[in-house]
Amino acid sequence: MAARFVKVSDVMQTSLHFVSGVASVKDAIKEMSQHEVSSLVIEHRHDGDEYGLLTVHDIAAKVVAINRSAERTNVYEIMTKPALTLSGNMNVKYAIRLLARLELTRALVVGDEGLLGLVTLRDLVLSFSGAD
Repeated sequence: MAARFVKVSDVMQTSLHFVSGVASVKDAIKEMSQHEVSSLVIEHRHDGDEYGLLTVHDIAAKVVAINRSAERTNVYEIMTKPALTLSGNMNVKYAIRLLARLELTRALVVGDEGLLGLVTLRDLVLSFSGAD
């Protein structure tokens, strides 16, 4: 029996939360807390710009752990940019392999329409049963 094909777009989160790269890390923390999320998408500055990501891990490692001020540190100083993007049509098996090889826990999902959502390694792995 053939295994079920699961696309990244089948398991992605479509509710995205954005923050400006010039926002303070303190403001980003408030945004994360308000929406109960652990990552924010960095807004484009212009059409040729790439998306960035800010995660709780970025804040922990690049601000809190080294005693930087969250009020005086801007998001652009600690964000990941460009963020890894995956095709919404990609098989979750290959998305898992790619994230694991790059030691990443999340990626943005794109399609012909632009930014579609965000997928986490957790979501991908939990959806993997039956995918091949």
